[in-house]
Amino acid sequence: MDRKGKGFTLLFLSPWLVGFLGFMLLPLLMALYWSFTNFDVLQAPQWVGLQNYVAIMHDATFWTAVRNTLYITVIGVPAGIIVGLGTAMLLEKPITGMGFYRAAIYLPAIVPPVAIAIIWLWILNPDYGLLNAILSVAHIKPLGWLADPYLAKISMLMMVVWGGTGQIMIIMLAGLKDVPMELYEAAMIDGAGWWKKFSRITLPMLGPVIFYNVVVGVIFYLQFFTQAFVVTANNLGAPVNSTLFYALYLYQNAFQFLKMGYAAAMAWILFIVIVTITLALFWINRKVVFYGGGQS
Repeated sequence: MDRKGKGFTLLFLSPWLVGFLGFMLLPLLMALYWSFTNFDVLQAPQWVGLQNYVAIMHDATFWTAVRNTLYITVIGVPAGIIVGLGTAMLLEKPITGMGFYRAAIYLPAIVPPVAIAIIWLWILNPDYGLLNAILSVAHIKPLGWLADPYLAKISMLMMVVWGGTGQIMIIMLAGLKDVPMELYEAAMIDGAGWWKKFSRITLPMLGPVIFYNVVVGVIFYLQFFTQAFVVTANNLGAPVNSTLFYALYLYQNAFQFLKMGYAAAMAWILFIVIVTITLALFWINRKVVFYGGGQS
């Protein structure tokens, strides 16, 4: 490519480059610097070295937030994939009104998370919520849901899985359409049942799609914030820190306690953890995920 061509290339890339430098790289470097300082936003940062990181390791509330985040990630990622895949397999069948059913299930995926959280606040209200009204019809004792420390995280999971099922379903449907029918026909000739066809054909062929959803899901849940913030806006992490997730505690430190240096250290710890887990998932992907002609 000649000099003129390189100049045009840089010209067309410049909006992205400016955005990356100004809104990605610069904030990352500033947060890295702040993580080694005592910074309350109102005064200039004061260098304290590793003090923030040491304080984090001895912060009991930090470890509570870590446990809550791991809980919702370990359960939420497989739950979302199982529900999304199950829904996709049901909606793959050629039945009347299939387009309507697909659209109805996908609809929550385009609704803003704040709106979903507000709707679920009403559904899960322990006094007049829709879910408890349904339970009372079945003569089941009403539950505390978001007001109960033992059910609060489960309630959050119900909210998020419901909102994300449509998006996973669409991706899984695309993957199911790519599975060659010849494989199922050969399996039927060999007398394979439903489970063998699912475990020996469907799941392996959906490996890349499942892997994509695992990576996206892990990154999402490790940064889980919006719904938890809306639901517990009056008392973040309520009840008794059972919904205090990592990003929520980071927000508290940065904008409520004005411990910006502490929050920056938390942000960098989260960044390193996400990068490490993502790289580990890609390494596992190379070993176990099937890509048509062989493994990745």
